[in-house]
Amino acid sequence: MGITVSHSAMLAHCHALTQACGYTEGEVITNVLDFKRDAGLWHGVHASVMNRMHVISIPYSLMKVNPLSWIQKVHTYKARVAVVKSRDMHWSLLAQRDQRDISLSSLRMLIVADGANPWSISSCDAFLNVFQARGLRPEVICPCASSSEAMTVAIRRPPEMGVPPPGKAVLSMSGLSYGVIRVDTEEKLSVLTVQDVGQVMPGALVCVIRVEGTPYLCRTDEVGEICVSSSSTGISYYGLPGMTKNVFETIPVTSSGAPICDRPFTRTSLLGFIGPDNLVFVVGKMDGLMVVSGRRHNADDVVATALAVEPMKFVYRGRIAVFSVSVLHDERIVVVAEQRPDASEEDSFQWMSRVLQAIDSIHQVGVYCLALVPANTLPKAPLGGIHISETKQRFLEGALHPCNVLMCPHTCVTNLPKPRQKQPGTDVGPASMIVGNLVAGKRIAQACGRDVSQLEDNDQFLYMQDVLQWRAQATPDHPLFLLLNAKGTVANTASCVQLHKRAERIAVALMERGRLNTGDHVALVYPPGIDLIATFYGCLYAGCVPVTVRPPHPQNLTTTLPTVKMIVEVSKSVCILTTQAIMKLLKSKEAAAAVDIKTWPLILDTDDLPRKRIPQIYKPPTPEMLAYLDFSVSTTGILAGVKMSHAATSALCRSIKLQCELYPSRQIAICLDPYCGLGFALWCLCSVYSGHQSILVPPLELETNPSLWLSAVSQYKVRVTFCSYSVMEMCTKGLGSQTEALRLRNVNLSCVRTCMVVAEERPRITLTQSFSKIFKDLGLSSRAVSTTFGCRVNVAICLQGTAGPDPTTVYLDMRALRHDRVRLVERGSPHSLPLMESGKILPGVKVIIANTETKGPLGDSHLGEIWVSSPHNATGYYTVYGEEALHADHFSTRLSFGDTQTVWARTGYLGFLRRTELTDASGERHDALYVVGSLDETLELRGMRYHPIDIETSVIRSHKSIAECAVFTWTNLLVVVVELEGSEQEALDLVALVTNVVLEEHYLIVGVVVVVDPGVIPINSRGEKQRMHLRDGFLADQLDPIYVAYNM
Repeated sequence: MGITVSHSAMLAHCHALTQACGYTEGEVITNVLDFKRDAGLWHGVHASVMNRMHVISIPYSLMKVNPLSWIQKVHTYKARVAVVKSRDMHWSLLAQRDQRDISLSSLRMLIVADGANPWSISSCDAFLNVFQARGLRPEVICPCASSSEAMTVAIRRPPEMGVPPPGKAVLSMSGLSYGVIRVDTEEKLSVLTVQDVGQVMPGALVCVIRVEGTPYLCRTDEVGEICVSSSSTGISYYGLPGMTKNVFETIPVTSSGAPICDRPFTRTSLLGFIGPDNLVFVVGKMDGLMVVSGRRHNADDVVATALAVEPMKFVYRGRIAVFSVSVLHDERIVVVAEQRPDASEEDSFQWMSRVLQAIDSIHQVGVYCLALVPANTLPKAPLGGIHISETKQRFLEGALHPCNVLMCPHTCVTNLPKPRQKQPGTDVGPASMIVGNLVAGKRIAQACGRDVSQLEDNDQFLYMQDVLQWRAQATPDHPLFLLLNAKGTVANTASCVQLHKRAERIAVALMERGRLNTGDHVALVYPPGIDLIATFYGCLYAGCVPVTVRPPHPQNLTTTLPTVKMIVEVSKSVCILTTQAIMKLLKSKEAAAAVDIKTWPLILDTDDLPRKRIPQIYKPPTPEMLAYLDFSVSTTGILAGVKMSHAATSALCRSIKLQCELYPSRQIAICLDPYCGLGFALWCLCSVYSGHQSILVPPLELETNPSLWLSAVSQYKVRVTFCSYSVMEMCTKGLGSQTEALRLRNVNLSCVRTCMVVAEERPRITLTQSFSKIFKDLGLSSRAVSTTFGCRVNVAICLQGTAGPDPTTVYLDMRALRHDRVRLVERGSPHSLPLMESGKILPGVKVIIANTETKGPLGDSHLGEIWVSSPHNATGYYTVYGEEALHADHFSTRLSFGDTQTVWARTGYLGFLRRTELTDASGERHDALYVVGSLDETLELRGMRYHPIDIETSVIRSHKSIAECAVFTWTNLLVVVVELEGSEQEALDLVALVTNVVLEEHYLIVGVVVVVDPGVIPINSRGEKQRMHLRDGFLADQLDPIYVAYNM
């Protein structure tokens, strides 16, 4: 900022300096300071011109080369006055050993112009110690105080003026932090020793006022900001009238509020007090003031403490920056130091821990972050000092690139909200809850899709194998499946009769080559394709129970093969059907390194099967018989297989058919994995049931050709399409910049009415929105994208379908959510979390929200566990690998009061129902289901419930180089793993940013920050993070991190 100084003020200042320093014509003055500003300008140019003095100016560059140059010039020219800073005295001390014949006896004033450095006294004493023998008299050392706004405030007069003797004050640091003066003894470490800066300039009035708020006068034992009223101060900040009024026209008032005089005062930004004999003492500057928990600490004092720590030589050229940043409603102290190039890791940690202890014991304040950077990397101010504000800016932007960092949030963040305590013994009974809800007029949170029991459709098929047989006879050549390869050309097709015949041949092989009995379990290990679908029906024809299994990845057998082996074993499969290529892989030498290949069951390949007709197709005795097993690994790393009966399979297909209005003339495009959940149902079941044609796009092919799925949708003019989040992410990241090229290739998405993301999690609203935004240019309607919701107990609970109102979005208060409460807020309000409805509830599905502890029904817009009742619920877990006992009541549970008859299945997800203003197809008001997250995934911290995704979203936002993030807990510590998508020198920048954002937004202290390479966080085929796998890897020390920071 520029400060305006009038002609008269400049002249008045020169007169005042001349009078205070007793300048006379012809005197020689040596000036080391920058003659373009401050004391260097005032003494070395203005006063000397006015008094016709001889000036010897020594540039800073020369001082760097020869720190003794100013002393030599004083000696040579018999200078009477020298203007220096304490650092110049300090440097000349280090260089004076070999100098013999130097005399400083000519000096009558050695002006120490540090402005506001409270510990210039140590430099002065040390300098005097050495140079007293060379003629320097103690009384010629004249410290002065000045600021750009007020110019010279006070200066110690030369001895010939008959002034009071110099003063020295030993002050308690603790007292200073509360803004009061307490005299202490010098033996202690926690004291600040200051010398006076002489008396006020001639013709000036000085007072000391409170630092914050109304400018009340301080008491005599209080430290405050020094203010000056005189004709020789600046008059304004150039071009900033608002700030000018505050600083240059302050009217100090007494405690009763009366102005002390009618003259305006100028604030000097110096902190200090007036001592005995009207001597002025300065203890610091306003801009280095850090107010932590109501106590004031001076950045310069903290720097001094850090510099005094052993090993002294550790910090490169004493370059330390101290500043405060605001985190969670308080200032936090950050110390950044440049370490010497030869410092070892051991040195640095030893130094850091000692600095923390020193600052704690001397200043009684905790350091939030201590960072070490390589030598010469901190931004420099014009004169070679550290540019503090620029350093702070870099710290906050994550551009400081430290080589070592130590965060201590646990010790210094003391203002966290109190942990939430569950009140014991205050459970409200069921009866009173029901009465309470009735009195409050609350609706019970219950909703259902269309009623299917009254529908007289002719689709009362119970067995999928009957449907396929019927289609093969009624419409033999009707195409059911089109499989695309990475080039977008058709790799394989199947009509009704082709699929039927292929299934027959497989059934014969199972009976003849495999000698299988009805009810045997068969693992189908196929890449996504028509073989998988045909073998599924082959199993049904033969009366076997199919289990679809994702084939192992040939390049990554060690991690993918054990899962295959586990599913085969846990599902008790007696036979594996697969291709010749995979069969070779399962028995290969590489496979033997990962699993015991001798214990595989019978493996049959289905590549060349004889053309045989099956004598008769198996008819299950009852629809409740097991049709297939659906295995999937949950995000918490549990492998769970659910049983699907023939009745449930048929009900599922019927429900999807009604919701999406599927019939033989329709085409849908599916870009999903066909191994479990809704993905499997859409690939293998729905087309056969409804007769529509499915265009199959294996998601793996998108890795080589990201535009494959969207090009297919456009080429076949598909109205309904399904994908997964990982597919959507591949398109958003891989095609975001290529929409123009796609348009030139005539990709047009205006045909799409609904594009549904198949998910078992809270809708990823940012991803779906950016997908819609990017592909809007290709004609994608903003209303087209929606999500589905399913889980292990019921693979399809919600699905947008083609009719019904658009999905709604609500905004929740994240803080209330931690207490399991739903509080709706306006869009854009602080701490708001957008939640999108997960599609419409499917026909035949009933949903209720139940209290997780009392198992009672909850009211509208209350958070609880989502329970579901529907004819297509799975009938139970076949096996849960790892946690059998916990899941007994998942499939058949009843409410503790209210409707206690209905049997519900517990989804294990938290959510709520909310009646909207919209009407659905039947004319009723529409009930929207919002999924908040899986109960198994939630973190219980400080008595509150956190959803990992919320913390992860905050972390990813905190720095551009964070590609992905996952969090989990470890012995009550929150561990944050971030993938760094940038240069490794940014790794340590992330530690402070991650800690800050989690404190600020979630009131949690991060225990460990782990920075890893991209791709380390495991993600399953549905695009969900496998946090428990990551946690196991972290605990087993297998992550190979770039950096691990343990916050103290």
